[in-house]
Amino acid sequence: MTGGRGIPTALHLFLVWATTTATVPVLGFALVLTGWGHGIEAAVLLLALSVPLLVGLLAVVGASARDLVPLCGSAGGRLGWAAVVFVLGTLGDAAGLAAYSGHVDLGGTGTRVVLTGVPYAVAAALLVPSRWMRLGAVAALAVGVGYGAFVGPAQAEHHRRTAEIARYREHPELLYLGAPPPGMRVAGAQVGPAYFSVSYRAVREGYDVSYVGLGVRPASTPVPRCPEPAQRTVTCTVDAHGERRTVERIPGGVRAVTLARRHGTTEVEVSSQTLGEAGLRRVLDTLHPLSDAELEELMRDSAITQGY
Repeated sequence: MTGGRGIPTALHLFLVWATTTATVPVLGFALVLTGWGHGIEAAVLLLALSVPLLVGLLAVVGASARDLVPLCGSAGGRLGWAAVVFVLGTLGDAAGLAAYSGHVDLGGTGTRVVLTGVPYAVAAALLVPSRWMRLGAVAALAVGVGYGAFVGPAQAEHHRRTAEIARYREHPELLYLGAPPPGMRVAGAQVGPAYFSVSYRAVREGYDVSYVGLGVRPASTPVPRCPEPAQRTVTCTVDAHGERRTVERIPGGVRAVTLARRHGTTEVEVSSQTLGEAGLRRVLDTLHPLSDAELEELMRDSAITQGY
């Protein structure tokens, strides 16, 4: 493009951008309000009336390119040019809206309004008979597609994961995990406002019904003690180290064993009907803060949830 045509071309594209930036958001907002207040039929009617007006307005803007774009040399040609710019630009805005709905970061409200007119300016640039102008438009289009399809979603996913981790770690004093007993794995975990629970199950669940539950919550009493009144089927003792041992006899000869220890300001319980006391103590002995790697693995396996 020669230097003499550079300024008129820039002015032409600026007019396209400014016109669509000023009108398209207003039209979109009006469509939403009309559909909300008067139904989809009224919104469709408003759209049918507004589109020809917007195309006509673009045709008026196309007059600035009479000497730049051959199509804009006549009134009929300008209407065709305006229709092409409107269709391509609207498709670009629709793609941007879809990306934004998918949580792609497009900046604040002001930035999003400014971006509204960009697809129309890019469409107009594609119709300027200049190799460099069209290459620039294609490059802008490629940047937009790359951001909307790859970079933006990756950033959105990163922000989502960061926010999710922050929610899980809102009460880090509760996030403690014990090593799984031999032959078992961490099957699931739940984070609540005042508790953290973990379930351990057999690696081969179809062949082994072993289960261990771990719970961490703020201590409810100054020192560990057995609940009162005592139940006939429950035996509870507290040893000199403050470990509480509870054994409940369940019909069928099953013993449900629960061990509880204080860990700072929290109380940690492990219980099982299939694992003995030695195995439960090993879980308590290996208690450690939930690491970032362990949390990431739970999240990756969809094995951790938020409780209420």
